[in-house]
Amino acid sequence: MGKILSLIAGLLIVVGIGAAFYLKTPAPVPFDREAAKAAAGNYDVRIVRDSFGVPHIYGLRDADAAFGLGYAHAEDDMRTIEDALLFSRGTLSAQTGQDAAPTDYLVRLFDVENAVREGMSQLSDATLALVDGYVTGVNLYCAEEPGRCSRGVAPISREDVVMGFVARQPFFYGLDGVLTKLFEEDPETKEALLRTRTKIAHLPPGAEFGSNAIAVAPRRSSDGHTRLMVNSHQPYTGPVAWYEARVKSEEGLDIIGGLFPGSPVVLLGATPKLGWAFTVNKPDLADVYALTVNDAKNPTQYRLDGEWRDFETDVAKFRVKLFGPFSLPVSRPIRRTVHGPVLETPNGFVALAFAGYRDVRAVEQYYRMNKATTFEDWRSAMAMLGLPSLNAMYADGLGNIAYYYNMAIPVREPTQDWSGVVPGDNSDLVWKGVRPFGTAPSVVNPKSGYLVNGNHTPFRSTGEGDNPKKAAFPPHFGVVERFSNRGLRLQDLYGADEDITGEEFVQYKYDLNFAPDSRIMKLMARLGDLPAVASDPELSEAAAMLAAWDGSTDRTSTSAALAIRTGQLALGGLLDMVDVDVPDPAEALAQAVGELKAGFGKIDPAWGEVSRMRRGAVDRPLDGGPDILRAVYSVDNPKDGPMTAMAGDTYILYADWPAPEASEIGAPIQSGPPAIQTIHQFGAATLDETSPHYADQAPLFAERKFRSPPLSLEAALAEATRDYRPGRIPEPAPSSE
Repeated sequence: MGKILSLIAGLLIVVGIGAAFYLKTPAPVPFDREAAKAAAGNYDVRIVRDSFGVPHIYGLRDADAAFGLGYAHAEDDMRTIEDALLFSRGTLSAQTGQDAAPTDYLVRLFDVENAVREGMSQLSDATLALVDGYVTGVNLYCAEEPGRCSRGVAPISREDVVMGFVARQPFFYGLDGVLTKLFEEDPETKEALLRTRTKIAHLPPGAEFGSNAIAVAPRRSSDGHTRLMVNSHQPYTGPVAWYEARVKSEEGLDIIGGLFPGSPVVLLGATPKLGWAFTVNKPDLADVYALTVNDAKNPTQYRLDGEWRDFETDVAKFRVKLFGPFSLPVSRPIRRTVHGPVLETPNGFVALAFAGYRDVRAVEQYYRMNKATTFEDWRSAMAMLGLPSLNAMYADGLGNIAYYYNMAIPVREPTQDWSGVVPGDNSDLVWKGVRPFGTAPSVVNPKSGYLVNGNHTPFRSTGEGDNPKKAAFPPHFGVVERFSNRGLRLQDLYGADEDITGEEFVQYKYDLNFAPDSRIMKLMARLGDLPAVASDPELSEAAAMLAAWDGSTDRTSTSAALAIRTGQLALGGLLDMVDVDVPDPAEALAQAVGELKAGFGKIDPAWGEVSRMRRGAVDRPLDGGPDILRAVYSVDNPKDGPMTAMAGDTYILYADWPAPEASEIGAPIQSGPPAIQTIHQFGAATLDETSPHYADQAPLFAERKFRSPPLSLEAALAEATRDYRPGRIPEPAPSSE
C-alpha cells in the first residue's frame, strides 16, 4: 500500500508540474525600452498644459502633434488606454479574468486582427504616419520608467490603434443589443453579453445614455453668429470617456475637442473654420440569418441556393486569467458564411451581417475631418462611410449648418421584411454592398436656420417644411424612428425662438424640464386614477405630489426624485421613449416610495440631495437627470442614500463664430475663428487622485458653467502649468520660490 501511495504521489507531482507549465501565462513580447526612446527622437513636439492641465500640443508635422497627443494622454490615463488596447487585441481576459472572455471571442469572431492586417493598404501614408507618431508617444511614456505600463502592453503598434476603431464601431449603433436578443433563452450567455457591454462602454447593464447636438445659422441668431453645441453623452470613466486636447501642427492640423483612450485623432470638436458633433443613432444595420446546417452538433456546411457550402473556419485562441502568473488557455471554433460570422444560439445556428464588419477606414475618415477647412472637405470625409453610424451635426464660419443621419445603408432585397430573422439559404438576401453617402436622411442649410438632435427621429430635426420626408426612405433602408424628451425640448426651445441670442443658445441646452407630452409626464398624470393608489393613503399622498410636479429637475425640486425613480421603475429605464404606451405604474410608485424612505427618511428630498457629483473631495448637488437636456445618469439605488452621477453630460464644447463679413461684391467671406468654451465633468488627470487636475473642473460642471481654453500659444503660455518636449528636453524642475 505504501508503495502504491508513493507512486500516486509521484504521479500527482508530475501532473501538477505539467499543469503548472500548461497554465503558466506565456511571457509577453519583449519591450525594448531603449529602442522606444530612440524612436521618439524622430519626433519633436511641445506640450503646454493650461491652468486646468489640458494639453495644448504643438508640432511641426501632424505626426509630431500625434506623438505629443499619445504621450500626454498616456500621462493622464494610461491604465484606460491599456484596457482599450487589450480589448482591441482580444487579450483583455488574460489581464482581467473571465468576464472579459466574451469580448475576446467576439473580437476574433469578427476577424478584427486579420481585417486590419489585410486592410492597412487602404489607409493613406499620412494617416499611417499619424498613427505611428501616436504609438511612438505612448511607447515613450512606457519606456521612460519601469512599471509605468502593465506588463505585456508595450510595445504598442499601429495595428493596435486601427483595431480599436474596427472593434468598437458596430457597438455604437447597438450590435450588442442584437447579440443579446439572440440569447434570450440562454440566461447565462445573455448575462455574459451584457457584461461585454460593460467592458466596451463602462456602463452597467440597463444604464441609459444619449447625446445632444445643436446648430444655429446666422438667420436664426440675434447677432448673425453661427453656433454649435457639441454635447455627446458618455460614461464619466472608462474606454469611451472623453479626454480633451488641443492639437496644432504647421501642416494644417488645428483642432480642439474630445477623443477616447487610444485615439490618435480628435473625434468631435472645432477648428478655426468649422466644427461637428455626433449623437448616437441606432438604424437597422445588422441582420440575422437562420442557417440550415448539415450537422446540428458540429456542422461543417450550410445550405445556400439548394447546395451545401463549406463554412470558412478558424479557431479563437486566447487565455483567461486565473490567479498570479496562471491563465487558462481557451480554444473555441469560429465559423463564417457569405453573410458573415456565425453564432450557435438556443434556436440553432445563425449568421450575422452588420455594417462596419472588417472596415478599417474609420481612423482615415476622422483624420480627414480633423484636417477639413471647408464644408466640402468635411462632407467628402463623411462620404467615405468609414463610420457606419452616428448622427452628425456640422457648422462653420461661413454660416453653413448641416445634419446627417449617417448610416452605411446595406443594399438588401427591398421586398424582404428585415425586422426579424431572415432565411440564410437564399443568396438573394445576402447584402450586396452599401448605398452611397447622402442616401440617408439629411438637412443642409434649412430655411428655418436651426438643427437639433437628441437621439430622436431624423424627420423632426429642424423646422416645418425643412425636414426629410419619411416616405422617401423605405423600410429596407433601416431608418429607425424614436423620440425622446430631449428631442421634444430641443424643438420646444430652439424651434420656438426666431431670434436666439448667445445666452439663450446655452441656456436652452441646459434646460431642466420634462416636456408636458413626454412619457414620464404622461405617467405622472395617470397615478391618481389608479385604484391601487387611491386606496392607499401613503401612495395617494405621493400621487398627489407628483400630479402637481412641474416636470423640473432643478436641484431644489422636492418631487423630482420620486418622479424620476417611479418613471425608471415603471418604464424599464426608457424615459427617452415618448411614443411607447405607459404601463400601470402603481407597483413602481410603491417601490419608489419605499426606496426613498429607506435612503432619506422621506419621499420628498430635494433632488440635489439625491443626485450628486462626486469626484475626489468634490461632492456637489446636480441639476438635470435622465433624458433631460442637462443629462445626468446614475445606476445607484436611492434606498442606499445619495446617488453618484456616472454618465450623461460629460465633455461639452460650445463654438460661436462671429457673423461673416461681406466682400466688395456682396458675397460672404469666412468669419474669424470661433469663440470656444468647453467643460469636462472631472478634469484632465483621469487617474491621478493627487493631481490638482483630478477634479478641478467638477465644481464648474456642477454649476453648469464653461471655461474658455487658450487658443494661441501665447495665451497658453500665459497660464501654463507645464511646458515640455517629451523625448527631447527634460522638463525644468519646479522653482523653489
